[in-house]
Amino acid sequence: MASLQASALLLPSSSCCCSRKINAAIHVPKLPKVSFSVPKIPTRDLIEELNLRVGVEKINVTTPPIHDKSTSFVTTKLYAILEAVADRVEMHNNIGQQRDNWNTLLLNSINMIILTAATMAGVAAISGTGMPLLALKLSSTLLYSAATGMLLIMNKIQPSQLAEEQRNATRLFKQLQNQIQTMLARKTPTQEDVEDVMEKVLALDKAYPLPLLGAMLDKFPSKFEPAVWWPSNQLQKKNKSYAGKQCHVENNGWSEGLEMEMREVIEVVKRKDIEDYVRLGNLALKINKVLAISGPLLTGIAAVGSTFVGNGSWAAIVAVTAGALASTVNAFEHGGQVGMVIEMYRNCSGFFQLLQESIEATLEERDLKKREYGELFEMKVALKLGRSLSQLRELARKSASSHVDGTSIDEFASKLF
Repeated sequence: MASLQASALLLPSSSCCCSRKINAAIHVPKLPKVSFSVPKIPTRDLIEELNLRVGVEKINVTTPPIHDKSTSFVTTKLYAILEAVADRVEMHNNIGQQRDNWNTLLLNSINMIILTAATMAGVAAISGTGMPLLALKLSSTLLYSAATGMLLIMNKIQPSQLAEEQRNATRLFKQLQNQIQTMLARKTPTQEDVEDVMEKVLALDKAYPLPLLGAMLDKFPSKFEPAVWWPSNQLQKKNKSYAGKQCHVENNGWSEGLEMEMREVIEVVKRKDIEDYVRLGNLALKINKVLAISGPLLTGIAAVGSTFVGNGSWAAIVAVTAGALASTVNAFEHGGQVGMVIEMYRNCSGFFQLLQESIEATLEERDLKKREYGELFEMKVALKLGRSLSQLRELARKSASSHVDGTSIDEFASKLF
């Protein structure tokens, strides 16, 4: 009973506590009402401001320039020519290596044939009579005859000179390729530029042909002449291309002293460099003609002598001696590459002739504004001659003083070759 009373006493107190907790959770204090005023958005003013800003941006935007169709077509033509020039560089390089191999292989083969034939002729002279003698005589004669025919062909085409022609053509086509690339990078090309480049390409094709039959250059002309690989009207067009491009300097950088300097340089180039290379070219041409005739002639004599081996001691002596001389002549002509030396002289004399014509054409142009800028032209001439500007002026001064003293200048214009 006591426990039940105690629990009865505790129960009201616990229920009272629970009711208090529930009341505390339910009765939340009321918050005061706060009124917020949202500003009205000026939609019309905002739209007008955005339209105004868009309009300003449209005014400030610059449209890209529209390329002229004709200019784009001219550039396309120039790129097509550039591809053709790059192809020619590769062709001339490959053919130059091939013809250099011709020279080496033919030289070694012909000399081995000649020496073998001479050995057989000498052995036949001491072999007695009978079938061995006939076999050696016949073999020696056939080898000498084959060497004679091969020498005639080799001396006619001059493989060392052919290889040097292709090397020069490769260098000049690479030079033209660089000029086209510079033209495309520095300015907008015109139709005149395309025609000028086409003429240069065709002039190089004519000066250094690829085929042997029908178009090969004459290796034994009656007179030595410098190589010409530029169009005849190139220099006049070059002066026209500088019209309107001169620097804003009085007289376009030209003066009376500079013109006199260029004239003196021309005189030295003509009297010393061109004259010397033409003289050496004529000398080398004469030597090559003698060697080209002597080689086949000696092998022919040796072939005839080998047929009479066994009938007397002189036949064997003629066959062996002529064969040895023919081998020596062939080694000197093609091993020494006399044809290559002739072509080198042609190219060097042509280089100086082009320099002479370029200076003369520039000085003949009376309108200074159509000339190339004077100081730039002087620097180019100095570089082509392997000299500094001070050395070029010193050369002109020496040439002028030699005219006054009545003496000849003892110095060449070029220090490169």
